[in-house]
Amino acid sequence: MSIAGEWGFNPLEDPSQDPAEIAKQAAFEIAVATGIGHHDIALTLGSGWAAVVDLIGKTTEEIPAEEITGFSSSGIPGHLGTIRSVILPNNKRALVIGARTHLYEGRGAQGFVRRVVHSVRTAAASGAKTMVLTHGAGGIRPAWQPGTPVLIKDHLNLTGTTPIEGATFIDMTNVYTPALRDLAKSVDPSLGEGVLAQVPGPQYETPAEVQMLRGLGADMVGMSVALEAMAARQAGMDVLGLSLITNQAAGISPTPLSHKEVLEAGAKAEPRVSALLARILEQI
Repeated sequence: MSIAGEWGFNPLEDPSQDPAEIAKQAAFEIAVATGIGHHDIALTLGSGWAAVVDLIGKTTEEIPAEEITGFSSSGIPGHLGTIRSVILPNNKRALVIGARTHLYEGRGAQGFVRRVVHSVRTAAASGAKTMVLTHGAGGIRPAWQPGTPVLIKDHLNLTGTTPIEGATFIDMTNVYTPALRDLAKSVDPSLGEGVLAQVPGPQYETPAEVQMLRGLGADMVGMSVALEAMAARQAGMDVLGLSLITNQAAGISPTPLSHKEVLEAGAKAEPRVSALLARILEQI
């Protein structure tokens, strides 16, 4: 019986509990529910990436996320809200997480940060050595039009928090594994690379904030990925990060921003980026 739910009690918010142990419990429940005791690769699918799950291989099991300890159902349009076990053409197993928890859903409390990265820790406990993180982002480079996929080469964590607890010193020099980025570029040499700024949200940035982010070295801005990537590195996983530019950021876009625009751009680009990611996964 899982200890889960939508936004009720969650063991991850109990400071006396070890989040790694809760991840092991979640991984055990996934193994029981799917009949698969080990997954090789894990993917978190963000806005614009949901169609990839039907292209990469055969789904053998699909579980509502809230049935697994520590997970909650996705309340964000554009996210699947499920956990799937997929067998890839190369016979590797992929754990596909369509239920991302965003920092803004819980106002940044440390227990909620644990929820944000729980999927990554569960994937690591399930055996996955590679974590693929995807999302939709606002483009700061004017040349990157909506619908453009971009490799994440580094990030700025501007959330004001971290999933790393205690005196645990993790090297973040290569958060996004260079060999995986090289592999992705061998599949599609046209792929650009950029620095992602993760901000807390849920409001979009002001034009002045976007100019500040540009000055800090950011090429795109979003409300996810960086914290998850940090947790993945702590777990010893290789990380591939992919942003889909779903809109131009405030002050660069000539029109006001809306989540409707993000969803529409994601839906339009979904076939292309999903096929791209499917080709990349064949090589991992």
